[in-house]
Amino acid sequence: MKVFNLRCPLDHIFEGWFASDAAFEQQKSQGWLSCPMCNSHEIVKGLSAPHLARKSNTLAQPVPAAPTASAAAAQPGRAVASSPSSQAASTPLSDAQRLQQAWLELSRQVVANTDDVGSGFADLARQMHEGEVDARPIRGTATPDEQRALVEEGIDVLPLLLPEASKHRLQ
Repeated sequence: MKVFNLRCPLDHIFEGWFASDAAFEQQKSQGWLSCPMCNSHEIVKGLSAPHLARKSNTLAQPVPAAPTASAAAAQPGRAVASSPSSQAASTPLSDAQRLQQAWLELSRQVVANTDDVGSGFADLARQMHEGEVDARPIRGTATPDEQRALVEEGIDVLPLLLPEASKHRLQ
């Protein structure tokens, strides 16, 4: 199994696992790969550190334990990464990577704590505002004109572009 650090044109970095280099190339050429943040299919391999297996009859040198999430969180300016995991353990994250990670986590929380009402968002938001239906956290799609009309009616809305990766569970 090969683990590659992958990148899209917007510099979103993520990890991919492949049986071989050929498997990566095949999936890329068939359009099966996409960025979990922006859904771009223009994916390139970045630098990846290989993992080399030792001979079974040699003694392994002890590897220092990676800091726990709570220990790393207690250090100012240090982020704990969930993806790419190999990068988080070996090098500090850049500001852009920390922002990408925070945005993905926030958007996943929005998805987990709201109901997707699709294109009926504006009508349902209006009905909740007028007390016709019980209020609850919702998300959905609305045209710019619908958004403007809701704001003019005193209904609070927040346009929010959610990354594709936040809308479904990762395997």
